[in-house]
Amino acid sequence: MRKAVMVRQSISSIITDLGANDPDRVVVIDEDGSFTAAELDDAATRLAHALRARGVVHDDLVIVSLPNGRDFVIACAAIWKAGATPEPVALTLTDDERAEVERISRPAAAIGVRPRTAGIEWFETVQAPPNPHTLPDLAAASWKAPTSSGSTGNPKVVRSTAPALLDPTRPVADFLPLRATQLVSGPMAHSATFTYAFRGLLTGHRLVILPRFDERAWLDGVQQHRVTWALVVPTMMHRLLRVPSAERGPDRVASVESLLHMGAPCAPDLKRAFLEWVGAERVVEVYAGSESNGLTMIRGDEWLVHPGSVGRPIGSTEVQIRSGSGQAQPVGSVGLVWMRRGERSSYEYVGADSRRDVAGWDTLGDLGRIDEDGYLYLVDREDDVINRGGEKIYPTEVERVLEAHPAVRSAVAFGVADEALGQKIGAVVDIGDATVDRDAVMAWAKARLGPRAPASIELVTEPVRNDAGKTSRRRWSLRSVAGRPVTDT
Repeated sequence: MRKAVMVRQSISSIITDLGANDPDRVVVIDEDGSFTAAELDDAATRLAHALRARGVVHDDLVIVSLPNGRDFVIACAAIWKAGATPEPVALTLTDDERAEVERISRPAAAIGVRPRTAGIEWFETVQAPPNPHTLPDLAAASWKAPTSSGSTGNPKVVRSTAPALLDPTRPVADFLPLRATQLVSGPMAHSATFTYAFRGLLTGHRLVILPRFDERAWLDGVQQHRVTWALVVPTMMHRLLRVPSAERGPDRVASVESLLHMGAPCAPDLKRAFLEWVGAERVVEVYAGSESNGLTMIRGDEWLVHPGSVGRPIGSTEVQIRSGSGQAQPVGSVGLVWMRRGERSSYEYVGADSRRDVAGWDTLGDLGRIDEDGYLYLVDREDDVINRGGEKIYPTEVERVLEAHPAVRSAVAFGVADEALGQKIGAVVDIGDATVDRDAVMAWAKARLGPRAPASIELVTEPVRNDAGKTSRRRWSLRSVAGRPVTDT
């Protein structure tokens, strides 16, 4: 049997071909309605000409900082057509964080939010006049350069080493269908949402884009547009399960063929309830970072046999557990998760150093263990572990207990400096519109955690994680120390 040959073409030409060969095909549905392949190609081509006219050249970085919707798609398509690399930047970055990202990445242009740095060409919108000239078919050496979430410190730019080339006739991964109606509800500037939305679009997905995640809007979108595939994170899963069962019957998700979840460790009780609702055979979990330095995967039915696991390595990935000094750890021991995937690094940091060693092994700072069957279990992030009088406490364990309270939408636990113990446990809890007081939540935590319960809890009514499920425990800790109310992420 002859082996199938992968024929990659530039992302620019994929978008052009789609507009020429299937012009009326709807590729995006957002708040403004339907958007066709021809409309996308035309708008992206116009903006690409404008980018090049204002100095953007092959392999430049161009920041995209826009809300979810067709404009975000147009901007990225135009950047690829100009031969450059999209650098998605979250709208939630502070001015100082945005200035730091611009300083280290030195983009040629920015689309959306005005740059904080002089000398960067600014495009306030994606609207551009027509241009009769033909664009050259260019493919940047890097297809994306997202900023990290900043959950462990200042945001950094993670530039992919994969070029802007793709075979649109083949699925990008075994867990990603070739054809689908994909619901996009996370922030498109976040690496995972960006990757799966555009990988899907370029291989045949129709994108149904929500402005941001809302549990009832998510259910409405799935049912109305007959969504077949979606990416979710544990925060979304938790909020979906809080919708009364009468409002999320099986008919609401009947069209869904598969769901992918990733982005953060998922509490076993939450996952089990989610599998019961959606169907274990329709859920896949993947563990990976923005860096794509390795992946593990587990199906829902497989997870029920190995509850709590994030799966086994896929895609030529190797996994090791090491001590802080770099020694390999035995089966069942907790240590740093190191991964290796091929000879060439899948990414490079811009303005930062990775921990990749000479043998190609790399770690993102996650702690975990591997069982005797080769399944990986995550514990927490190395930098977030709370050291209270020599006792190590994992914030994730505290958060899971708090989020099990029926009035709690989400929670973040963190270490706060303490003269006697070194650190004590603090937490901020989002209760939405629920009527519950701090003492009741504290009592809930103490009854289940005992001495590991938070010493202080702050109640808020706004999300403590973004729509990608990310937060900065360090930032919450600093605000708590400063004595200021914690009111945003």
